Amino acid sequence: MDIQRCIKNSFSVIGKEGSTMDGNGFIQNLWKDANSHFNEVVDLTKKDENGKLLGIWGAMSDFTRSFKPWEDNFTKGLYLAGVEVEDDAQPPAGWVKWIIPAYEYLYVKNEYPNTFKNVITYLNENGIKLAGAVHDYNCPESGQAYMFFPIRKL
Repeated sequence: MDIQRCIKNSFSVIGKEGSTMDGNGFIQNLWKDANSHFNEVVDLTKKDENGKLLGIWGAMSDFTRSFKPWEDNFTKGLYLAGVEVEDDAQPPAGWVKWIIPAYEYLYVKNEYPNTFKNVITYLNENGIKLAGAVHDYNCPESGQAYMFFPIRKL
């Protein structure tokens, strides 16, 4: 497991929001909804210098929307299936916007079913505390999935 470190300034994500209270499969249902209505937000997306999407995010937060880690041993919280947008973008009806604070992150490729558990074990073994909720990131260019673990709020 190759753990990398980065700093990411505050950024905005517009997406479809749900919670663990919505039952099994809620994350897949959010992605299905977001993907089938992507045309409603495509003009709001943040793009690189070549016009390509910057990021597809599965952002997470505790129920207070304070971006704290999920509660009850990471089993209860909110999820936003969405895309990185310009900070001044306004969400269309049926969409939600989150402004995620700036953090220093540890991030890893999400290649195995136990990636989350393995990184949490690594953090615990190294005395590193989560400073916020973990986020899923999908690189639009490569299709590679990553997990971002915030370790310091900036």
